[in-house]
Amino acid sequence: MTTRHKVLIIDDEPQIRRLIHAALARADYATVEAANAREALEKLREERPDISLLDLGLPDRDGLELVPLIKRDSDTSLIVISARDATEQKVAALDLGADDYLTKPFDTDEMLARVRVALRNRMTKDGGVSAVRAGNVMIDLMARIVTKEGQEVHLTPKEYGVLAQLAKYPGRVITHQQIMAHVWPHEHAHHVEYLRVLVRTLRQKLEDDPQRPRIIANELGIGYRLKEGDGG
Repeated sequence: MTTRHKVLIIDDEPQIRRLIHAALARADYATVEAANAREALEKLREERPDISLLDLGLPDRDGLELVPLIKRDSDTSLIVISARDATEQKVAALDLGADDYLTKPFDTDEMLARVRVALRNRMTKDGGVSAVRAGNVMIDLMARIVTKEGQEVHLTPKEYGVLAQLAKYPGRVITHQQIMAHVWPHEHAHHVEYLRVLVRTLRQKLEDDPQRPRIIANELGIGYRLKEGDGG
């Protein structure tokens, strides 16, 4: 018998928990619920969920404070689901360690897609998968080789560094600061425009139409996302 993946729903609104539970149950996920931060931390220890869905507006503690605690004390993949739609809130949650961010109101099909991406990333990490396909591009993280339609694409070390950061977490938004901390580790705060220029160059090399990118997606004001699979 296959063990169902377990999802922890952390939200103080019962109607939201019911909505999320119903969608997850239809997709054959097991669910656990918490209505506040205290319950959430207890359920994390007791239930060890594969995925946690976190609302930031909790009654006993701000959800942003929970993000680093959850990532420190568990191996759950963390998706923030919040009505806070300001770019700085999204960047803060992602920089603190959240794996993804979905804004309320949300479509349940999109939520399920984000959950599937998070699970694939977990399996990639646990199973040591080292190659990622995005459209007609293959990124071999072990061999450090990038090919397009079977032909090797020459990338500079920094171009490869950016692409590799995205490829390690396909489908997940990686913030500008997270990317730059790896590519420019000693002075990354000064190189936001360098990153934008570098991504434009990457698109010239990898995208069929750099003006309509289907591989490296822009999350406006936040960062970039590698669109895994057929790139659509």
